[in-house]
Amino acid sequence: MELIETTEKIDRALLVSVDTGDFDAESSLSELFELVESAGAEPVASITQKLDRYETATCVGSGKLIEIKDYCEAEDIDLIIFDCELTPTQIRNIEAETDVRVVDRTTLILDIFSLRARSKEGKLQVELAQLKYSLPRLTGKGIALSRLGGGIGTRGPGETKLETDKRHIRRRMETVKAQLREVENHRNELRRRREKNSVITVAIVGYTNAGKSTLMNYLTEAGVLAENKLFATLDPTSRALKLPSGVTVMLIDTVGFVRRLPHHLVEAFKSTLEEAAQADIILNVCDISSEEAQLHLSVTEELLKELGCGDTPIVSVLNKCDLLTNNVEDINIGNSVRISARTGEGMDALLSAIEDNLPVRVKKVRLLIPFSDAGLVAEIRRVATLLSEEYTAEGILTEAIIDEKFWHKVRDFALDE
Repeated sequence: MELIETTEKIDRALLVSVDTGDFDAESSLSELFELVESAGAEPVASITQKLDRYETATCVGSGKLIEIKDYCEAEDIDLIIFDCELTPTQIRNIEAETDVRVVDRTTLILDIFSLRARSKEGKLQVELAQLKYSLPRLTGKGIALSRLGGGIGTRGPGETKLETDKRHIRRRMETVKAQLREVENHRNELRRRREKNSVITVAIVGYTNAGKSTLMNYLTEAGVLAENKLFATLDPTSRALKLPSGVTVMLIDTVGFVRRLPHHLVEAFKSTLEEAAQADIILNVCDISSEEAQLHLSVTEELLKELGCGDTPIVSVLNKCDLLTNNVEDINIGNSVRISARTGEGMDALLSAIEDNLPVRVKKVRLLIPFSDAGLVAEIRRVATLLSEEYTAEGILTEAIIDEKFWHKVRDFALDE
């Protein structure tokens, strides 16, 4: 029997932007191209219209809608993607006029999240966000529900859930919330255990596709998925990293940020983002080769403030410096280092920056421990970091990195504080 090889058809997408002056429409549209590619579609072209406000019925003007319809027919477009959030009425009216499936920016991001989620928590968070977004839009799906072939905007909870009544969706939302609470309780227990054991956490945050996972892999060989796509990593990954001084920290990779990330998406992923909020040090990674590096850093810093990270030491990590064609010196960063997570350039400076920002609860000490208390050396080896030990006539000369709780046990033997 001969096997017939089939390949899934890639959606040809037309991108539509309405510039009302509320944000940088050109930059947002450029980002939308990347989002579409990350979702697995082909962005064929874009159409932009300047308006004082969105048209209530169709988002764009009637003349522009005819232009969109004609383009879709001429270029065999499968999907229209708007760089804004559409109402159910707008989606229905645009689809009725163009006979092409329509999704908005939020639906697109939700779709990418659905593709990227790997852990139980990540999948539950995606489903909850999709259900919240779908609930008020049940009557506005139009032809999207009649097309059961899949594609962008139809992944995740699935068509069958969207076709059910609102009561069923609300029931499912309560079930997902309960399951998320269980997962979050487990995460909180792990966090409490880390705090009890004085584990220092370093969170890697930043704009999506800035190279966070590549950096994580370089430092810890974590094996995190690292692709040149937006939101390649959705689930947090934790790995131990031993610094040159001997201190071991827990490195945490988090979901990437993006401009105009819908608020309910931030809410849905709050438990994941709390890994950054609870960290002792934050590495804010950005792609220094991007023309919008300064803007990306600002977006991340604003989100960190919303999470309550104002007092946490933040090191700006300017990644992809190997891609720079000229020496960029005009980015106002402050506490920053330049690296290439791909080549390893600047990693020594990064590790030094982490050590410089270690919390005060760890310290490097020199101790002269009497032979009668030799058991303390074994305890240091077990619960702290023993850098060196030397047997002398007076006792055991040691150098160690210890936390403040253990300091009270050995402070009488310190040679210098």
